[in-house]
Amino acid sequence: MRSLKFKVSAIAMAVMLSACGNEESKDQVTSAEPSTNTQQVAEKTAAETVKELSEAEKANAIYEAYWEENLKMNPLNATFMGDDRYNDTLGDFGTEKGRAEALAFSKKYLEKINQIDESELEGQALLSYQIFKNEREAEIEGTKYPDYMQPIQQFYNPFNFFAMLGSGQSAQPFKTVKDYENWLNRLDEAYAGVDVIIDNMRTGMENGVVQPKALMVKVLPQLKAHMVDDVEQSLFYKPIDSMPESFSPEDKQRLTKEYVNTIKTMVVPMYTRMHDFIKDEYIPAARDTAGMVALPNGKEWYAYKVKQTTSTDLTPDEIHQIGLDEVARIHEEMKDVMEQVGFEGSLHEFFEFTKNDPQFIFDSKEDMLQAYEDLRAQLDKTAPDLFKVIPEAQFEIRPVEAFREQSSSSASYQRPAPDGSRPGIFYVNTYDLSARPTWTVESLYLHEAVPGHHFQISTQQELKDIPAFRRFGGTTAFIEGWGLYSESLGKEMGVYTDPYQYYGALGAELWRAIRLVVDTGIHAKGWTREEVLDYMEQNSAAAEARRVSEAERFMAIPSQALAYKIGQLKIRELRTLAENELGESFDIREFHHQVLKDGALPLNILEKKIKRWIQSQKA
Repeated sequence: MRSLKFKVSAIAMAVMLSACGNEESKDQVTSAEPSTNTQQVAEKTAAETVKELSEAEKANAIYEAYWEENLKMNPLNATFMGDDRYNDTLGDFGTEKGRAEALAFSKKYLEKINQIDESELEGQALLSYQIFKNEREAEIEGTKYPDYMQPIQQFYNPFNFFAMLGSGQSAQPFKTVKDYENWLNRLDEAYAGVDVIIDNMRTGMENGVVQPKALMVKVLPQLKAHMVDDVEQSLFYKPIDSMPESFSPEDKQRLTKEYVNTIKTMVVPMYTRMHDFIKDEYIPAARDTAGMVALPNGKEWYAYKVKQTTSTDLTPDEIHQIGLDEVARIHEEMKDVMEQVGFEGSLHEFFEFTKNDPQFIFDSKEDMLQAYEDLRAQLDKTAPDLFKVIPEAQFEIRPVEAFREQSSSSASYQRPAPDGSRPGIFYVNTYDLSARPTWTVESLYLHEAVPGHHFQISTQQELKDIPAFRRFGGTTAFIEGWGLYSESLGKEMGVYTDPYQYYGALGAELWRAIRLVVDTGIHAKGWTREEVLDYMEQNSAAAEARRVSEAERFMAIPSQALAYKIGQLKIRELRTLAENELGESFDIREFHHQVLKDGALPLNILEKKIKRWIQSQKA
């Protein structure tokens, strides 16, 4: 076992025992008979040290202990953080015992943080306290809703996740012999975990908590892709193909034999069993409806998700109306672009033109990827004009893997390892080029890479003065809101000079506004899948392939689609407020620094913080 990368300090342990409500541990300390005067002196010194700690220091000790315990409970999170202590385990798969332990964990740390005097905190300490407490309360509230009964759909499929890790192209390292052995151990747990997943799904079937059929039929080909006859064609064999030359011949031979045997006897049977269960048992029991409103307690369940996703008090009905208003506004801006390019016809005809005209379709996947590389070189030069701090982390541009490209979104981002050992990854979906028009390139890159997700997430990971739970966590509405806000910076960063690329930015913003309408339509108002597809066709230029994948995405991950526009509108609102209040003294680089420098805050906390900053600037 390597030396720990995250260590609980002596002060943290003292606080956990003496100031944070651990009754069992305190009883052990106070009831023990000291054997020597030295022991008595040590205990007295420890007590004096604890007494002298400020409320902020006590809170930081709680965060430190929480983070360490959280990593052990969630080993995959540790792997993605670059902490390799738990690379040989997957953690609990949603057993009843595991769920009970997770609830007890949240309650324990809520009790501990409630013993901190909030009135004694300010600045970063206050922000951390508010975020930590809110997150624990939300976790406890969330246990009322049985997400564990629906662990799989086409968008978030743990078996796809295993394949990405096992390919050697994701966070799971394959650099040492120990790395290769760690992954075999994880596969053992994954194989055993299938029973838990199926049991939970059967419980959902018994209680009417099941996924829509339209989603689950898309899961079958994802699983079937790994049911190979030739072991060497499996993604799980790729680490053997790329085994380091430094391995001894004996280790190479042994590992190859073990991987071949594991793929034959565990991996393929695991995927086959899951495939057959879903095909033969689950899909016949799945529902024909699309939204959460059809589930037991679904209306309240969705309202909870909306609150957690947006970190606001907006209701589904209010968000639905915001979406309708934004769709109408963006349509008017698109009409201005139509005039600029001299297009004669209706907005819907313009949609069809930009969707189908050959000039907007890439000739090849290679051309598409090169367009993003060219844009990277351009925006790297202009980013310092708007940002004081440029993250050190790098990123790669890669196509989405073939086994998941049909159900994947247009693009996505995977964070880098905090220690720099693994770059971030900007995934571009190159499936069906006719559905990926050229005019989407600039806005997609701004959102996912610079100055969007790569910029924000890397900047956050590189912060030194905030607790780990904030460095590696964050509010979805901030993260996705920042991504969409980043798209609006194109003209300031020297792009969108082509009217069609600016139209692409408007189209991307329109799509996020449409998401407000259809996500709430599906899950709060009972819209059908077909009604969603019709609304998207009437109000956007999206090709059918994208409309289908996006509609099914909204069905699969309720409320997540709300984060983009709600977050963007809040950040833009705060920028406008700062510009109006500060006038000529407004500095865009400083504003962006203030938004990013404390990590992905809940929107309600971000608003209070930026307003305090504005007042301090005026003073």
